[in-house]
Amino acid sequence: MKKLLCLLTLSAVLFLQASSQQLKTPAPSPPQFVRQDFGLSSIELSYSRPGIKGRNIFGDLVPFGKVWRTGANSATTLTFGDDVTIGGTKIAAGKYGLLTIPGEHEWTFIITKQLDVTNPSAYKQDQDVVRVTAQVEHLPFAVETFSILFNDVTSTSCNLELVWDRTAVALPIKTDIDSKIMSQINDAINKDNKPYFSAAMYYLDNGKDLNKALEWFNKALEANPDAYFIVYQKARCQAKLGKKQDAIATAQKGIDLAKTAKNDDYVALNEKLIASLK
Repeated sequence: MKKLLCLLTLSAVLFLQASSQQLKTPAPSPPQFVRQDFGLSSIELSYSRPGIKGRNIFGDLVPFGKVWRTGANSATTLTFGDDVTIGGTKIAAGKYGLLTIPGEHEWTFIITKQLDVTNPSAYKQDQDVVRVTAQVEHLPFAVETFSILFNDVTSTSCNLELVWDRTAVALPIKTDIDSKIMSQINDAINKDNKPYFSAAMYYLDNGKDLNKALEWFNKALEANPDAYFIVYQKARCQAKLGKKQDAIATAQKGIDLAKTAKNDDYVALNEKLIASLK
């Protein structure tokens, strides 16, 4: 009888263990993976998101003046698809750890070669790539869940913003794409299938040689004379060059082509351009 009871007890224990192994519950600090297109590639972010949950956060749960893994659970990492510049330091494309030292009025951001720092004792300062200080913005409201996001994103710059409780701080990130794009343009223009329109648009929108841009818009229209969107951009280029009457005439042609193509958006764009030149 005793043997039978022991076997039954053992079976029950094994059953409970097997059941517990199959139990899946939400992570208390769920991980988040963010991919932000930036420059000519992207930045990928991996971190975990703790909540306030009624606790005192900065200066208590997260001490001032000590290295913080900048999240929960695993280390926080950033992967740059291309070279970037942070705090005046050029950082090669690759994967890096993100650490911070919070303060009441100022934080220190640390980009490190270490990818596994989950507590201050594991941090090695000689692995720093760059340190940047940032001023704290005190929010008039509390953000429950720790959040890292990319904000103010342009083609060459963005801010990595950390927000939690009533605190927000930002890390500026920059990248140089002009030299690469100019190299692509110079290379492509010398090939048979020349990207005249794309090259002209880059010159137009980035303060390059507008006369060269106008030349390329004309070449693009030679290949596709009914392209109302190219005609509109040509009119913009002429307007920037101070050739108002030429720009108005081109924009009027753009209106006619856009109406034929039944594209009201470009009709409106050309009409606004003409109005701004009168």
